[in-house]
Amino acid sequence: MPGPDETSAQAQQQAQERYRQQQKAIEQRASEIEHVLLVMSGKGGVGKTTLAVNFAWALAARGESVGLLDADLHGPNAALMTHTHDSRLGLRNNLMQPAVAAHGLSVVSMAMLLEDRDTPTIWRGPLVAGVLRQFIAEVDWGRLDYLIVDLPPGTGDEPLTIAQSFPGADGVVIVTTPQQVSQEDCRKAINFARKLGLPVIGVVENMSGFVCPHCGRETAIFSQGGGSTMAGAMAVPYLGSLPLMAEIVSLSDNGQPLTDKDAPQAVRDALARLMDNIDHQLSRREN
Repeated sequence: MPGPDETSAQAQQQAQERYRQQQKAIEQRASEIEHVLLVMSGKGGVGKTTLAVNFAWALAARGESVGLLDADLHGPNAALMTHTHDSRLGLRNNLMQPAVAAHGLSVVSMAMLLEDRDTPTIWRGPLVAGVLRQFIAEVDWGRLDYLIVDLPPGTGDEPLTIAQSFPGADGVVIVTTPQQVSQEDCRKAINFARKLGLPVIGVVENMSGFVCPHCGRETAIFSQGGGSTMAGAMAVPYLGSLPLMAEIVSLSDNGQPLTDKDAPQAVRDALARLMDNIDHQLSRREN
């Protein structure tokens, strides 16, 4: 009968072997994805998920094959914003099958595994990291032109796990608002990316100004030019802004793309400019 030390050593060897097998599967999945874009912010409440979801939809609407990974396990809102919150991850050939949203967008979110929409995820770091690795290794993403990863706020376990799982990612899009408190934390997110060797594709300023639904006039209710100033100070590209409009809230809550005709023209134009600037930055890095 093996002693405690021998049993512990065997368990450790088995865990290491499982990790190696999982890493091999992660590398296999990553090899089938042409572009990986990480969307992050320094703090919550800045509209990061709104941007990540609609970046994915904009690409899918162009005919690209796109996956959206909701890596915010404690606040998995991408499912609601893509109207897949009532979906469950299927299983085929021992691989999880993503839910399918409008424009053929493939979506994986922790919300699809919870008992109900009000169930909290009460997990410590090691378990969170393990589940995120599963979402990469054990999901049948297939061949994708783009995988958009919606990271949780901050620079903790989840962003670190994702960044280490995709060392060849195209880069990070940082979302901020005009408020200085948001920009303070976004500087940390930029430096997080740099320390991990991830290119910073650029900064997006969300809620940059309120557009009146009656007269169409835009008012800078927080401050003006903060995102572009911060990007310049940090020597990273400024990708543009998205205005603050009531329709963004209602469409997002109903799981509708901001790229469709139901969205205000000002929002569609702003998203089109953002996508053009992201394309431009990706092209520069490829050349």
